[in-house]
Amino acid sequence: MGSYFLFFPFILLLAAIGYGQGAYASSRATYYGSPDCKGTPTGACGYGEYGRTVNNGEVTGVSRLYRNGSGCGACYQVRCQIRTHCREEGVKVVVTDYGEGDRTDFILSTQGYSKLARPNMAEELFAYGVVDVEYNRVPCRYGRRLMLKVHEYSNYPHYLALVPLYNEGFSDITAMYIWQDGMGWRPMRRAFGTVFDIPNPPKEPLLIRVQYNVQTEVKSADITNAIPEDWEVGVAYDTHVQIN
Repeated sequence: MGSYFLFFPFILLLAAIGYGQGAYASSRATYYGSPDCKGTPTGACGYGEYGRTVNNGEVTGVSRLYRNGSGCGACYQVRCQIRTHCREEGVKVVVTDYGEGDRTDFILSTQGYSKLARPNMAEELFAYGVVDVEYNRVPCRYGRRLMLKVHEYSNYPHYLALVPLYNEGFSDITAMYIWQDGMGWRPMRRAFGTVFDIPNPPKEPLLIRVQYNVQTEVKSADITNAIPEDWEVGVAYDTHVQIN
């Protein structure tokens, strides 16, 4: 899966996808290789190691469903259409990257692709290379609170980039803001994927507003004092909240 930061004016397809209500859409899926069969730390969503190991490495790159990065972190149930080779329930995967294949919406990790197959049928399924699938968006369930990781591109105290992790339910994070006295809510830029950044952040514990969509409803949540004044690059901070 390539780390291509390409931005497209997609029309929201979520209503057609069905949000876990039984409405499956048809597509195609393939896989990419990695030494341990999991994801890649260089994915376009900006997740780093999280994008390699989350959901036991059962992750995927997507094309249309990437949605300018707001599709990062979404969960999908993907079912292979070769009934003789594939499990009926398919596999639940998390979007951690952008990628295009041969008319495919999903480029699965080998760990995820193998879970499409019936017992002892994975090798035969891999031989197909590309398979017809149907997919449906389903809620993410981690059983933990939302984390905000300080991305490695950050440079204390002059430049801050944040990556939300463990976002549950059907919510898509679409914007982030930081409060600054005398200026109000300063919008953060979506740098790429799901990485939001801002130059010269306030030199105090940060008050952050996360804006997110649940289906067609726009919501927001204010996160107080999760990111300390002396924040550190690479650290994931517990927000003590969960949005869904």
